[in-house]
Amino acid sequence: MTTLDNALIVESAISLLLLLIQVPATAILFSRLLKGPRRHPPIEPQQPTPELLGRVSIVVPTLNEALRISPLLAGLSQQSYEVREIMVVDSKSSDGTPDLVKASQQKDPRFCLMTDDPLPSGWVGRPWALHNGFLYSSEASQWFLGLDADIQPHPGLVAGLVKTAEAQGYDLVSLSPQFILKYPGECWLQPALLMTLLYRFYPAGINTEQPERVMANGQCFLCRRSVLAAVGGYSSARSSFCDDVTLARNIAVQGYKVGFLDGAKVLKVRMYEGAMETWKEWGRSLDLKDATSRSQLWGDLWLLTSVQGLPLLIVLTFLLISPPLSYSPTPPLLLLGLNLFLLVIRFAMLIAIAPSYDRTNAKGSWLFWLSPLADPLAVLRIFLSAFHTPREWRGRKYI
Repeated sequence: MTTLDNALIVESAISLLLLLIQVPATAILFSRLLKGPRRHPPIEPQQPTPELLGRVSIVVPTLNEALRISPLLAGLSQQSYEVREIMVVDSKSSDGTPDLVKASQQKDPRFCLMTDDPLPSGWVGRPWALHNGFLYSSEASQWFLGLDADIQPHPGLVAGLVKTAEAQGYDLVSLSPQFILKYPGECWLQPALLMTLLYRFYPAGINTEQPERVMANGQCFLCRRSVLAAVGGYSSARSSFCDDVTLARNIAVQGYKVGFLDGAKVLKVRMYEGAMETWKEWGRSLDLKDATSRSQLWGDLWLLTSVQGLPLLIVLTFLLISPPLSYSPTPPLLLLGLNLFLLVIRFAMLIAIAPSYDRTNAKGSWLFWLSPLADPLAVLRIFLSAFHTPREWRGRKYI
């Protein structure tokens, strides 16, 4: 047997192994993406109608948000009479955040500033602040709306959200935002990180009957007050660094209808400044390990590795290092064809997610179209996060 024969056998064996890993994952991904055309259309801003009067209590948790909370405060003042109260629960900010809230309160009496109690053992700061806001919010409100300080709501957000929830019979509904990009690094990295969510779960607007596959976004999180009371507020997600997904899945397990919809037309968000902060802060919560069983986490890591992490590396290996040694339909050529197909899907997904990004004032916005080249790094970030428990979050340290 010649050296060439041995090389062909080794190459075929490795290719066959990779095919056995990737083909089932590709089938799962394809079955999920095929549901995309049937998804619920993006939420539209709407005008309130009299029956919505005072139905919503809004709670915003804050900790040193002075540099980014002003667009939220201005946007909430533009919401109409469907909003009964706007409670900002501050965790002893030292940067002037409370002063900005008090200034808004002078113009809009619906604003209320409160300080949460000292953080108890076993609680993460964000769910603790939201839990306090829920406990002190008006029982006359039918809906509880949790909003993050970094979102920029459009007029008609709350009315459109509540009308959609009631028309569709949701007990809980959260929205995916339109992300504001500014710098070249994040234009390249952030879409790759977002794709790790889209590949693991159904597109926004697709309902699932599987509670373990429910997605949620705490940046805009609307829940019936009665439902939140029935599950003990945020207590079931007290120790979770992805409390939104944990709580949503706990509510879905109880048989309530949970939805995750496209909110790109009603709210924007500026999450992190630059690629490094995006990598550090957002990357460590995307694994969703606090809301996921160990077996599901391993399954998700296998899926991401197979359909997002490996395709670029395999194609580059074939094209730059080791082209197929034969032109017959052998496992190496089948492997190359499969991974080229996965790359085509990935680049095509950029067209689908483009409306989820505001790149109007971004430097190097063209790098968005090269974000699939960051996929191996994005999958690596999920791996690093999956096996590491955060010790610091939003300025708080956890032992």
